[in-house]
Amino acid sequence: MISIFWDTRGYFFWLLVISAFVLTLERLWPWRREQWLFRRQFGQDLVWLMFNGHYCGILVAHAGAAAFAWAWPAISRWQELRILAEQPLWLQFAGFFLLKDSLDWCVHNLLHRTPWLWEFHKVHHSIEELDWIGNFRFHWMEVVVYQGLTYLPLAVLGVDGRVILGIALVNTLIGHLNHSNLDITWGPLRYVLNSSRMHVWHHDWDLPAGRPKGVNFGIALSLWDWVFGTAWWPAPVESPSQQPRRLGFPGLENFPRGLPGRFLYPLSRLWRGRD
Repeated sequence: MISIFWDTRGYFFWLLVISAFVLTLERLWPWRREQWLFRRQFGQDLVWLMFNGHYCGILVAHAGAAAFAWAWPAISRWQELRILAEQPLWLQFAGFFLLKDSLDWCVHNLLHRTPWLWEFHKVHHSIEELDWIGNFRFHWMEVVVYQGLTYLPLAVLGVDGRVILGIALVNTLIGHLNHSNLDITWGPLRYVLNSSRMHVWHHDWDLPAGRPKGVNFGIALSLWDWVFGTAWWPAPVESPSQQPRRLGFPGLENFPRGLPGRFLYPLSRLWRGRD
């Protein structure tokens, strides 16, 4: 069985390098100068970084490999296609990157539009001050959902493991920058690449009229949002600061604030008797 999972130990080393790089940029050129380095819940986000960047990947990799091995007789003929296996690495990279990013956009959209999936996604939207480390505040169930829904379409490509690791690192860098305290727009490339100036509106407490399920679902690329009409980038006259007044979601005041409650959410909501 050829897996699209990789050795997360090597990835974790580069995750720390990328994190240090973006953190340095934030200290040199902060967008929100009043925002502290050790802002509220920074320590909690360090735990999310460690768990989601290393341990969760290992657990899901082993569980996913076992699950697909069990189902292998039914799906093996699809993975044997190995559509890009004989192509140059750059073409494997481009094909895998585009397919993965489009699938991730679809899954992210689904997390906002499906009520029970939104309950898990609330952990990520509990961020009230955006910076690089917020990129890794997400519920462990999201890893299961993303991997479960995208595994087979990506595995069919049969790309080299080095390509998968490279794309994981690129996506981590872009994700850190999108959540960072940096004023990034990419200029004319904003219609292709996601940015912190665009992604900040995804975390807006007050969503635009007629967009109750959210905006700007892009992960690495903004392209899909512009193509499918989910992009939102207000003009300076509408938002002179080019930032939302408040981040989060309605009901955040009733959402668990501690790490255990968020880690076990939504079960923790039942224990606390919340609606």
